[in-house]
Amino acid sequence: MTRVHLEGLTERESYDVEGFPERLLALLPGLAEHHCAAGAPGGFVKRLYGGTYFGHTAEHVSIELSNRIGRAVNFGRTVGTAHPSEYDVITECPVDEPLDSNLAERLLALAIEVVHEVVDGREPELRDRLDALRRRYERERPGPSTASIAEAARHRGIPVERLGELSLLRLGYGRHRRLVWAALTDQTSAIGVDIAGDKELTRRLLDEAGIPVPTGGPAATPEEALDLFAELGPPVVVKPRAGRQGQHVFLGLEDAGSVLRAFAAATADGGEAVVERQLSGRDYRVLTVGGRIVAAAERVAAHVVGDGVTDVAGLIARANEDPRRGDGHARPLTRLAVDDVARTLLDRQGIGVADVPAAGRTVWLRDNANLSTGGTAEDVTGIVHPSVADLCHRVAGLVGLDIAGIDLRLPAIDQELPPAGGACPGGVIEVNAAPGLRMHADAHDVGGVIVDALYPAGTPARIPIVSITGTNGKTTVARLTAHLLAGAGLRVGVTTTDGVMIGGRTVQRADATGPRSAQVVLSDPTVDAAVLETARGGLLRQGLGYDWSDVGIITNLAPDHLGQDGIETVDELVDLKSIVGERVREGGAVVLNADDPRSHELTFPGREIIWCSLDPRNPLVRRHWDSGGRAYLLADGWLVELSGRRWVPLLAVDELGGGFGGAARYLVANALAATAAARCLGVATARLAERLRSFGGADNPGRGTLLRLGDVHVLVDYAHNAAAIDAVSDLVQRLWGCERAVAAVTLPGDRRDDLLRESARVVGTRFQRVVLYEDADRRGRAPGEVPAIVRDELLRVAPATTCVDAGTAEEALPAALDLARPGDVVLFLYEKIEPVLARLAALGAVPADAPARAPEPIGMLV
Repeated sequence: MTRVHLEGLTERESYDVEGFPERLLALLPGLAEHHCAAGAPGGFVKRLYGGTYFGHTAEHVSIELSNRIGRAVNFGRTVGTAHPSEYDVITECPVDEPLDSNLAERLLALAIEVVHEVVDGREPELRDRLDALRRRYERERPGPSTASIAEAARHRGIPVERLGELSLLRLGYGRHRRLVWAALTDQTSAIGVDIAGDKELTRRLLDEAGIPVPTGGPAATPEEALDLFAELGPPVVVKPRAGRQGQHVFLGLEDAGSVLRAFAAATADGGEAVVERQLSGRDYRVLTVGGRIVAAAERVAAHVVGDGVTDVAGLIARANEDPRRGDGHARPLTRLAVDDVARTLLDRQGIGVADVPAAGRTVWLRDNANLSTGGTAEDVTGIVHPSVADLCHRVAGLVGLDIAGIDLRLPAIDQELPPAGGACPGGVIEVNAAPGLRMHADAHDVGGVIVDALYPAGTPARIPIVSITGTNGKTTVARLTAHLLAGAGLRVGVTTTDGVMIGGRTVQRADATGPRSAQVVLSDPTVDAAVLETARGGLLRQGLGYDWSDVGIITNLAPDHLGQDGIETVDELVDLKSIVGERVREGGAVVLNADDPRSHELTFPGREIIWCSLDPRNPLVRRHWDSGGRAYLLADGWLVELSGRRWVPLLAVDELGGGFGGAARYLVANALAATAAARCLGVATARLAERLRSFGGADNPGRGTLLRLGDVHVLVDYAHNAAAIDAVSDLVQRLWGCERAVAAVTLPGDRRDDLLRESARVVGTRFQRVVLYEDADRRGRAPGEVPAIVRDELLRVAPATTCVDAGTAEEALPAALDLARPGDVVLFLYEKIEPVLARLAALGAVPADAPARAPEPIGMLV
């Protein structure tokens, strides 16, 4: 998503500029195929002539420019913001595009420039500007091997994550995660890779095993190369001992001078060369996965064919216009090049790049048939002789590669191969680790074969995922859910606003509620289950960090963060957070709060809905249970599971860890949601009760943390909106009475003024003694601005309130303690938990138990 400022085009539409539609369509005729809202080609053209705003026009131009550079996308959407000159433009990104790529933004920026130029009557120059973006896209896009594996994994429902611009893929989640780099996997033997990378070692190893290979040996000096040439006789092959992708390989050498020149080129980067007797026959590449042949191709070296009119340079240029050809490995074929190797070969054929070959004459640009040097390939998998298949099976095993590309030179791959020794007509010329898949991809699902080898039938690729969103309680629900799952013997990774924890240990301190933090957990091969707090900001800016979850929890839906990132209303906030429910897998469960009216209208077809409530008489829950649904309630003083027609008491509410004997009603609600999630993932009820009991303050720091400092209690909490402040104030009222309380309050500066005032009204109606202080991070506000707004509203609704100003948290704590009397409680709302707890510890504060309270009437299940 990119925010666009239209400036001079604000409130103008396409028909306001004479000739604009015609000029734009002449420049980009492909726009005529855009569907737009009409759902058929020509839909955008109708909008263009009928009048559409320029943000929408820029969206379509951006999509068309993207397709022009080969980046195939279709979807786009443009929505207005609260400012008339601003629009949020959303365009589709290819699934394997790196997360940190800014290519979509650059295409949109170019689209805006083009629209302005067309409006001004200028003719935009696109070729050079698009060429730069095309080169960028070619660098970023995955190669054919990587793309085929990623596509195959997604087709099988296996999560795929690409690491930046690399070809490294993460398949699966947690303990089922696998790594693939092109055609290397985490099962590939490092020894096998090293053997294949040493051409002489490979030749000797296979020779000793009775595999037919060319005779030859290593040469460290020109003299050694000439000695081998004299021993072998022509024709010979000279190549780097540690060669790769067919570079600096010279075939058909017939004299000493050619051998010396080839040796010099092959060793130019250091190391030795290999001199081998050249085998006669045709070139083949056989791909084996797990020791069995999955594809075979006959390879033909780079060449052009004369037409009697065009010179060699022109024939090469024409061949390179084939859209299948690109630089490096980004396309199925590689562009032809005229380099020193090609010029040497042209000289041997007696022709130059400016000469015109006769019609039908083949002009070779390479001796070797590698695709990476411009060669082509024809599938021959169906005709491989069993003897050749058995040979390749043995070769892959001898070298030790799970995926191997075996290069053969044979008279014909469909003929029986005689045993090694004597006058063998062919043999193995190389073995390649990380072989290219592109020569096979059109004819075979080679990516799928590799994925199947990594995940045989019945092998899981996923771990259970619980995703939690809502306005308040997300962090506590996440921590408690992780606590319950850990009690079932699972190693849990959890993300919250306070950081990432794996196996109960904090591995990262940060606001870890976005997709990158989710990936920290999901990419960890030690994790058995993931519990992910999923906040508004991450959802808006980068989306989810996973594809599907098993359980989604929406704790509650209250006004907060309005006015940020284009979210202006509670309905828009509800739509955003509903994504967590929508991305629960088919057959999974969505846990909702039946006491939250905004949750009542949510629907998630194909998912089980589980309701939670503190009210055992909630009619929504009753109807749901009557229709066979599941629910979790506080009833008769117990946390209760309703499932089918059974009513199962799980734990007495006064035994709930961290629940202040049941007085913290918000924590009871959080416990119901966490319990529902744990039960969905199979945690037994007996184990649940034990873990719910043992959830203590150390498991949930900064959420209802109670300390004693002398004869005063200090209750530390993160409440930072009206609903959360009201909930924690209810706890204070139940345990102490608010007349016995002092509130030290700070609120975040990125909230709208009306939301700050709403929070101030809650404080004013609940507390008679208040200390106000300011976050260290004012989030764009002027110094003292937020406390002033809170003070004015608080004193407006409660003029008799004692209100003390303190600049910082360090100053607010002693100020609040000065207002407290023996037996009172200080409710301390914080911005950052660590300095507050450190300051309290320095003053001598110690953990405390909740004070005794009178029993409350028990709601009965009816």
